Parts: sequence; structure tokens; C-alpha cells
Amino acid sequence: MKFKLLDKGGGTLFAQVFALVLVAIIGAQAINLLIVFNLPPPTPNFYTETDVVRALRGEPSAARGKLLVHAESAEPVTDQDARIGFSRFRAGLASNLGIKEDDILVITEGGPPDRRGYRLVRDRLNEQGGQSREESFVMSPFKLALKLRNGHWVTVQPVDRGSLAPWQQRFVIWFAISSVALIPLAYFFSRSLVRPITSFAEAAERFGRDPRAPPLALKGSSEITTAVTAFNEMQDRLRRYVEDRTSMVAAIAHDLRTPLTRLRFRVEAAPEEARAKMNSDIDQMEAMIAATLVFVRDAAGDPQRSRLELSSLLESVVDDMAETGADVTVQHTEKVIIDADGLALRRLLTNLLENALKYGVRARTRLSVKNGLAEIDVDDDGPGVPIPELNRVFDPFYRREPSRSRQTGGIGLGLSVARSIARAHGGDVDLVNRPSGGLTARVTLPV
Repeated sequence: MKFKLLDKGGGTLFAQVFALVLVAIIGAQAINLLIVFNLPPPTPNFYTETDVVRALRGEPSAARGKLLVHAESAEPVTDQDARIGFSRFRAGLASNLGIKEDDILVITEGGPPDRRGYRLVRDRLNEQGGQSREESFVMSPFKLALKLRNGHWVTVQPVDRGSLAPWQQRFVIWFAISSVALIPLAYFFSRSLVRPITSFAEAAERFGRDPRAPPLALKGSSEITTAVTAFNEMQDRLRRYVEDRTSMVAAIAHDLRTPLTRLRFRVEAAPEEARAKMNSDIDQMEAMIAATLVFVRDAAGDPQRSRLELSSLLESVVDDMAETGADVTVQHTEKVIIDADGLALRRLLTNLLENALKYGVRARTRLSVKNGLAEIDVDDDGPGVPIPELNRVFDPFYRREPSRSRQTGGIGLGLSVARSIARAHGGDVDLVNRPSGGLTARVTLPV
């Protein structure tokens, strides 16, 4: 079931909420009016002398409620609370029981009789062909005291239900039915109103994983379409901003190669003792430029996402590195299938394993699934990283080893690239110092 007004409409969100409330009120009132106009007016509980006689004899009757007969008692019942009247009712009851009319007391509660109730009862009895005069019945609540031939008294009174009257129960049931009937309407309206907000949350999460995600579709109320337009424009500006900065860095890195080439030629004319150090500096600068260009190229390239088996990819990377003599093993894996860029993830795993081997001699990996996330741990036996620097080591070109020698460390982009790839897939990379020594690089990816 769909509501065109909320799915496509151009009205304001206020108008839609107001329409929802208005429809709910009108619907509820219409159902209530239907109930009021179709239900007969409630008839009070009443009892004829025949009902009383049947109750005393222990026989069932057609009365609207049960009568409770109390055991005989030798204690006299005074007539100070007995109402004057009910002569026909008392006479009929005395005739049926074979006792004197004066030995029957009718004790009522609540002041004068309800004339409207009496009229309803008379109409009901007329429909049934029974007595129509008010003396032929008595309405609840009341108590009858009858003096038997042996001088003992017995009392009869209606059973206290202790709950709603039948007509009240009917109204409660119908009101419950009307509420239940309105729940689906309110549910579908609410879903239609919440759907754009849900789409916003999904789009924001998707944009965080893939900056090239398609824009949101323009539909819904005027406030929603305005917000969608602003979100799409923000997404486009952020994408262009990142692309412009990436292109600028790539251009700078590329253009730096020309002066470096000229410097290499001029170094040949330098003294022999300074030439080796100058060439080493130029080599390091060229390596940094090459790494920067690779980093920019990967960041600017279009990801090729596909369904892949993560444990197979991890085992393949480990096997390739083990063939070169690296001390790297897979300790445990679980079968996990994710939607990802296989080449990018291969580079992520390679960077982390190489980093573990560089600083910790050997690397051990594990793959498991926890809380809906694929978790890859890479352990090493290195010295670890001080807590204040656990996040700083992910900064581009940052190295804890200050000499920046190619023999003691790399360029400083390995961890930056790894975290960038993981976050592009909606995950992350974190470093954790193990209590037993060494470092754990933990990759989390959404399944």
C-alpha cells in the first residue's frame, strides 16, 4: 500500500503531518459515530418475580444477570430501609412462594427509581410479550428479604460483577477495533514520512564509503527536496574539492621530476666526496615523488568493486610473500564474502604485512567476523608504537625513525594508503600494542 501524496507530493512536511492528524481524527470520530448510531441504548439489569422464584429453587432463568441467594438466617430483617411500593411485584412473588406479601421486603439503593431505565425495561418486556407495569419487576441494585414460614429470613440480591456492564464492554470492544483499524493507516503514513530521512542516512553512509556514489533522487515534500538538493550539491563540491587537490598534488609531484633530473646532471660536476650524499638525497626525493604519484593515482582511480572471498585473498597475499622468503603465516580464517576492490585490498594487506616484517621480523594474520564486520589482524614482534603516536603514524610521510634513511624505513605512505583504502570500503585500520609485546594492525571491513 502506497500513498501518492507522501511519496511524490510537493506539499510541505507540516501539511503532510497535519493531514495525517486530520485523517486520524476524522476516521476515529466517524467510527465512533457509527457505533453510537447503530448500537441500541443500554437496558438496565432487571429481574421479574419469576426470576427470583427460579433463583430460590436453584433453577436457571433468562435474567440478564445472576441472583445470589443467601442462606437462611434466624436474625430478623427490619423494614426501615425497605421501599414503599413494588406492590404488584411483591404480590406476584408472594403468590409464587406461598408466603404473605407483608413478609417480602424490597430494599433498593441510590435514591428514587430511574424512570428512563423503567421505560426501557417496559419496552423490552412489551417486545417479549411480558408484563409492562413497573411493579412486575425490580431493577438492580436491590436486595430482597423474604420471611419464610418457619420464621427464618432469606435474602436475594444480584451478583456484583465487579467489572464493566455489558454495554460498557461493547463500547470498549468497538473503540479497540477502531484503534486497531487506524494503526495500519498511521503506520504507512509514518513510514512514508520517515523514508526520506532513512534515505539521507543511507546516502551519507554510502558517500563515506564511496565519494563517487550517485546523488540522491529528488522526491518528497518541498523541505525534503530542498535538503536533498543541498546534500547533492555538498557531495559534488566535496568530490570536486578532493579531485582538485589530488590533481594539484599529482601535478606538483610530476613537475618536480624535471628539476631533479637537472640536479642529477649538475651533481656530476660536484666534488667526489659530496656527490654520493647528493645522489642519495635525490634518490630519496624521487622515491617520495614516485610513491606520491602512486598514492594519488590510487585515490583518483575509479574503484572496481566486485564480490570476493576475503580469506582467499588474504591467503594469496601471504603465499606470494612467503615465496620470497618472508616469515609470514595465516593462523586462522573464516569464509567471508564482501563487495570490494580486490586490487586495492591486496595493496592494503601487502602494506600492513610489509610493515610488520620491516619492524617485527615476522608477521602472523587472522581473519574473523565480529558484530557484522570482517576483522583482519596482523601481528608482529616489533617494539610497538608509543600510545601518543598510534594515530599519528597514519599521517602521510610521517616516520618515527628521524633519519629518513631508506635502509631503516620507507617513505611513510604505507599506513596512510592502508587506512585510506579501508575507509573507502566503509571500514578502518587501527594499531594496538599487545600486552605481551609487539603490535597488532587491525583492519575492519563491513560484510
